[in-house]
Amino acid sequence: MAATSFRQLPGEARVWIFAASEPLTGDKADALLAATDEYLDSWQAHGLPLTCARDWRDDRFLAIGVDQRDAHASGCSIDGLFRVLQRLEPALGTSLVVGGRVFYRDADGTITCASRADFATRAQAGSIADATPVFDTSITVASAYRERFEQPAAASWHAALLPTSRPR
Repeated sequence: MAATSFRQLPGEARVWIFAASEPLTGDKADALLAATDEYLDSWQAHGLPLTCARDWRDDRFLAIGVDQRDAHASGCSIDGLFRVLQRLEPALGTSLVVGGRVFYRDADGTITCASRADFATRAQAGSIADATPVFDTSITVASAYRERFEQPAAASWHAALLPTSRPR
């Protein structure tokens, strides 16, 4: 078994972040994490076990990390991970392996999923501001995931979706 604690992965470990379009709790979260752990426990690339870990946050975000110092995750092994998650989506009632979505905390602190266009529209309307917490699912290394996965929109790539001139 090569699975380890996410905290033990080095900062340069490769990370993939999967985001559930709807919150996953109870049996659904348990099913996702059990299937993920089963895959990670036997994850290999070119016959070599991968040192890997997962992190589950806010009932929405699954981060998978691989320490690539000893063995690199191959395209086939990464595809296998994606297939496992895609097969789970119908039973979970959510999508995990989809791009083009933005996740942020609304005024009540609830995590919301929107398309980039909807996010920009909401920002233009004033319901999303520079300080709105956003989640950067494009992060690819463990250190960035630990340090800036959730941050204010103005400090992230999300700033490009915010209005450039705001009335004062």
